[in-house]
Amino acid sequence: MENPEASIILPAYNEEQTVADDIATIQKAFEQADISYEIIVVDDGSTDNTAGIVKEIPGITLISHDRNRGVGAARKTGTRAARSELVVTSDADGTYPNHEMPRLVQMLTEYDMVVGSRTGGRVASSWLRWPAKFFVRMLASYMTRTRIPDLNSGLRAFRKSVALEFFYLLPNSHSWVSTLTLAFLSNEKSVAFVEVDYYRRTAGKSTFHPLLDTYNYILLVIRTVMYFNPLRVFLPLSFIVIGIGVWKTVHDWITFHDIGGADVMICVFGAMIAVAGLLADLIVVLNKKNHYTP
Repeated sequence: MENPEASIILPAYNEEQTVADDIATIQKAFEQADISYEIIVVDDGSTDNTAGIVKEIPGITLISHDRNRGVGAARKTGTRAARSELVVTSDADGTYPNHEMPRLVQMLTEYDMVVGSRTGGRVASSWLRWPAKFFVRMLASYMTRTRIPDLNSGLRAFRKSVALEFFYLLPNSHSWVSTLTLAFLSNEKSVAFVEVDYYRRTAGKSTFHPLLDTYNYILLVIRTVMYFNPLRVFLPLSFIVIGIGVWKTVHDWITFHDIGGADVMICVFGAMIAVAGLLADLIVVLNKKNHYTP
């Protein structure tokens, strides 16, 4: 296909038991929707027969990493190789309803990105991961001032030209999709969330690490929003510190009829945080101005 309407990117790491079924599901869905497509499988240094299985399927583009670089790196490799402006990415582990891809592609006529939110009627989730994911999602929603039902869904469609603007920010790990979501929302790109199902993994092993990846998710939310809208981080922190300083000042005056040096220092420190936030915001505005193209 010289000019496919959509490019499908499937990162795969030791997915020999599921990759063929996922490819078959995608092919059937796009043929029924009458949308021309290409499928790019990025073998991220698999040690099983994932690459061998993909090679036997006609019409599939296989790109192999020499070593395991991370699912984010695989998504980057596939996106760069995509021939279509409309890119869809998912996983090849049998957990996502990949037959929904054509619906996401069709919605890109109105949006810059469409995320398959794992909030449908059939969702397999781990209760151990739920509290951490809920906290990170609420933090991201607050930072971007947008309700985010699913921050790190791997099933999504987006415009390649828009995503490439933020590639320098995107990590090589699981947080690739989360960072992309935050970058789009922080820069006022149009993003839609569509309810989809999410199936329990029946083969292979997930590379998600609950503690390490949750910690990384929290850091990426703060770092990404700091990069685009630092006042959302600095001003609340400043108000909290100043509030503590004012409360302590009033308490010391009522109790001891005296205002101590610590009271003043806390208030000054809060004000300094606000000034740092204003300076950071000025740098962001100037950076956007330098890269602005009318």
